[in-house]
Amino acid sequence: MVILALVLPTWAGITYVGMVRARRENGGLPPSPRPRRTPAKKAAWLAVLAYLLGGALHLYGLSYMPFLQPEDACWFKAGLMREPDSSSALPVSLVCAGEEIVPVWVNPGLLVLAVTAVGATGASVVFAVRNRRRRQG
Repeated sequence: MVILALVLPTWAGITYVGMVRARRENGGLPPSPRPRRTPAKKAAWLAVLAYLLGGALHLYGLSYMPFLQPEDACWFKAGLMREPDSSSALPVSLVCAGEEIVPVWVNPGLLVLAVTAVGATGASVVFAVRNRRRRQG
């Protein structure tokens, strides 16, 4: 299954890119124009990636939370048929019988991704304003 899901599409993509490059080189076509990657665009892409990864990590952490039947959260995650002692969505936490169930790396990961996303967003805005001022002045 891994071969079908990962390796085969990767191989097909690499083969397609190789065929396109060979056709372009043999046909005498000019190289495809690529827009210049400015620091503002790089920072914006980093921010988007950090936001997406942070959202995915938060959803993963929330998968430990009790929703409809709270006793089931402790049963499925810790093997205890009882109500959770406490739970919260931010910081992500589920405590069953005095033991934290959510992995310890979830909250620090959320913090790192949040700081990265906010910092990259701010840097992107600053770089874009500087670039615009350079072109005008």
